[in-house]
Amino acid sequence: MSQKILVVDDDSNICELLRLYLEKENFRVTLAGDGNAALRAFAEQQPDLVLLDIMLPQLDGWQVCREIRKTSAVPIIMITAKGEVFDKVLGLELGADDYIAKPFDTKEVLARVKAVLRRVGHGEAIEPAIKEVRFDKLLVNLTNYELRVAGKKVDTPPKELELLYHLASNPNRVYTRNQLLDEVWGFDYYGDSRTIDVHVKRLREKLEGVSDRWSLQTVWSVGYKFETREEGAEDA
Repeated sequence: MSQKILVVDDDSNICELLRLYLEKENFRVTLAGDGNAALRAFAEQQPDLVLLDIMLPQLDGWQVCREIRKTSAVPIIMITAKGEVFDKVLGLELGADDYIAKPFDTKEVLARVKAVLRRVGHGEAIEPAIKEVRFDKLLVNLTNYELRVAGKKVDTPPKELELLYHLASNPNRVYTRNQLLDEVWGFDYYGDSRTIDVHVKRLREKLEGVSDRWSLQTVWSVGYKFETREEGAEDA
């Protein structure tokens, strides 16, 4: 079945251009021209991915992103004319998975869409093996994109979960920010290393103080690691 993409932009020319290229790749496309229409379309269509402009009438892209994240971890790619680091960081803090600045190349947009869908398990090749790690009071399941902390399910954006899974799958190994960008975001990601800091900060808000047997640690001037205080992992 074709995957569904919600394109949100108040510029009808951009919407139609993206629709044209996405439909050529066999995606089903829904368009919305303002923030309220975007939320209605999201609730009705339940898309597999959202391409979301920031500067929108009624509700801006940040508000739309925040509302979607209250109920869903569906991938969101922000598309905007704004290119300042502040805007990128704010979008990531609100739960966006990627960021593209206008003017953009439609081929780049298609590559980003396919890469993000592939990373969250909607791509062409889905591995049958269950991808899961367990530690004291922690379960990270990348097959179902589920995080459980102290037995309770915690809603987590896909990229945060992938980052945590990657670190927890290799306990006590130190990763530089660039290594994490390469190995978690992939070679086709064009962001900077502050992306990692934003996602680690959000993960710490969910995980801080849960267990004294593991922690998400900063290795100053180097990067990050998932530190364990016992040998190996145990069932949660």
